[in-house]
Amino acid sequence: MTDDGFREFVAARGLALSRMAYLVTGDHGLAEDLVQEALVKVAARWRKLTKKGDPEPYVRKVMINQLRTWRRPRRLTFVPTADLPESLPSTDESEQAELKVALARALSVLAPKQRIVLYLRFYEDLSESAVAAELGCSVGTVKRHTHDALKRLRQVAPQLLEAEVRS
Repeated sequence: MTDDGFREFVAARGLALSRMAYLVTGDHGLAEDLVQEALVKVAARWRKLTKKGDPEPYVRKVMINQLRTWRRPRRLTFVPTADLPESLPSTDESEQAELKVALARALSVLAPKQRIVLYLRFYEDLSESAVAAELGCSVGTVKRHTHDALKRLRQVAPQLLEAEVRS
């Protein structure tokens, strides 16, 4: 079987697909599984997909549908502790690391569809109508998910807004 560009596609866009998978699952292992399962499904239809144009939106759609079919819980759980670690003097790198952890925790409280919408809107920079087409829903649904997700992020991680104001 010839791959007709499949390997090149995976080499060129695999990292972006992995990033998307991580951002919507919140877990590296689950993200790897999601990408792998999606690429296995897409590989079987590769020639047909490339004849229609850019296959990446279809790959993302397969990933989103695969995520919906998984039955086990996917949310990260964080166990609070009474003992806080000693804080080190704040540096730019440590502040950035803290913000990344805060963002990961904040994203983990969102519903998977809200994470997907945020990823497609703000990371992939797709328009509301493009996100709606990719998810098979209305533009109003995309707007609602975006609004609700950003509102929830502001509630659970106000330090992210403070960091944005400082930069």
